[in-house]
Amino acid sequence: MRDLALSYWEHQSFFGPHDVAIVGAGLVGLTAALYVKQRRPAWRVAVLERGPLPSGASTKNAGFACFGSISELLEQEKRGNLQAVVAARCEGLTRLRELVGDAELDYQPVGGYELFRREEAALAAECRGKLAYFNALLAPVVGRARTFRDVSDEVGRFGFGGLGALLKNEYEGSLDAGRLMRALLARTWAADVLVLTSCGVEAVETSGAGHRLHLTNGASLEAGRVLVATNAFANELLPELGVTPGRGQVLVTEPLPDVALPGTFHYDRGYAYFRQLADHRLLLGGGRNLDFAAEATTAPGLTEQVQHYLENLLYEVIVPGQRPRIDYRWSGVMGFGPALAPIIEWVRPGLLAAVRCNGMGVALGAGTGWRAAELLATR
Repeated sequence: MRDLALSYWEHQSFFGPHDVAIVGAGLVGLTAALYVKQRRPAWRVAVLERGPLPSGASTKNAGFACFGSISELLEQEKRGNLQAVVAARCEGLTRLRELVGDAELDYQPVGGYELFRREEAALAAECRGKLAYFNALLAPVVGRARTFRDVSDEVGRFGFGGLGALLKNEYEGSLDAGRLMRALLARTWAADVLVLTSCGVEAVETSGAGHRLHLTNGASLEAGRVLVATNAFANELLPELGVTPGRGQVLVTEPLPDVALPGTFHYDRGYAYFRQLADHRLLLGGGRNLDFAAEATTAPGLTEQVQHYLENLLYEVIVPGQRPRIDYRWSGVMGFGPALAPIIEWVRPGLLAAVRCNGMGVALGAGTGWRAAELLATR
């Protein structure tokens, strides 16, 4: 039965039957929509987003185009086929750059650095000892013999405080997350994909060969196939997937024209990170490892514990002796699970999930969207 709150025009052009409905207008959802339209140009495709902007981390991340620091890879190798996982991250970044273009992304191949405090000498030594191993492991993935190298002699170059070692990833980069999402939205609309914001999905009702999506605004939409691409919010519609949310808190300083930090920087085993933005502000974030349970939430918000940790990182390590003003503070939410690879699977006939990017959504997003689109377009 048609929703009587909608006009004929609204039903025909916006809420009428679609071939594919995608829940979530983040990086995975929008790239999946674009790839579906490439495969099936005649299909009607709609993307449904709960907020006025993507609600998870796609517009709230730090803009790191990375695939993992040495200490992160050491831990991640214990959880599966690391070479395949890093290959998926690199492939995703390549697809993203091809889909959007480096100029619109403001992609900068600046390299990435991992910082070790003096009291982390044992961890730094362990990571140094793995440089040759990881270089050999990743050579077939990146196409180069040396990804990581020890640049501890450059610690003084950046003016950091309290550091004892510095390792560099030659193939890490940065990008502008806001420009990325604007570009994807523009391409999605240009591909005749409908993007409906402020349209959260409360439930997906499956009957026969189709699905009815019940929306928080009282409307509904029918679709032959459904993709749930809500990452950290997956449990709301698909609790059986067991995705654990992880909130990441971020802050950005006032412009600091006298500070020069070319690169992206990882700290505290990758749980903290920072970089300099194009307008000379410093962005830094992380700290969920201080209290995993408290940060395992989809609720936006800031905590005194994490904010104090980030401010100490800023004042004592990044720009010691300075106390720059904080102009922006926010949080985004990521989706985690026991396996490193994303979940890309049919949950029930006609309903596909593409979620759980494990904090690597920028790297994995476009590749995950592509794989989801291949399944949607060929089933």
